[in-house]
Amino acid sequence: MKAHVLFVCLGNICRSPMAEAVFRHLVKEAGLEQQIAVDSAGTGDWHIGHPPHEGTRRILDEHGISYEGMKARLVTHDDFSGFEYIVCMDGSNLKNVRKLLKKEDHVASSQLFTFMELLPGRGVADVPDPYFDGNFTYVYELVDEGCRVLLERIKKDLQL
Repeated sequence: MKAHVLFVCLGNICRSPMAEAVFRHLVKEAGLEQQIAVDSAGTGDWHIGHPPHEGTRRILDEHGISYEGMKARLVTHDDFSGFEYIVCMDGSNLKNVRKLLKKEDHVASSQLFTFMELLPGRGVADVPDPYFDGNFTYVYELVDEGCRVLLERIKKDLQL
């Protein structure tokens, strides 16, 4: 069995591609590329086809994490059947994804939740959008910590 993970944010240029890159890096380090696939998408169409934001690229470069080939795309109804884990970076993203689910009259088999549900002890409901405040370092800290928790959760789910 293979787990497919989709990270979702608004424009798919800051938070979700950062999470995709960090999670892909952790999966590779763990030697689980054959068992876990990862992608990211956005709920808004402003940046379709664009690479990650320069702030995201800069922080990933600082940590030696590749984002090669990543381009922004929209969440589609096919994602609900293609991904077992759909992780929304904030409550607004979750609401928009749920609207799409309802609109498409599609029953999700995915585990759909917000990223910060992985880090309940942080006392933060949403991963803040660094597009607006420029705090890519703080977002990276949350993403790195949460991706490590998610990897352990998936390993347990897959009995790896």
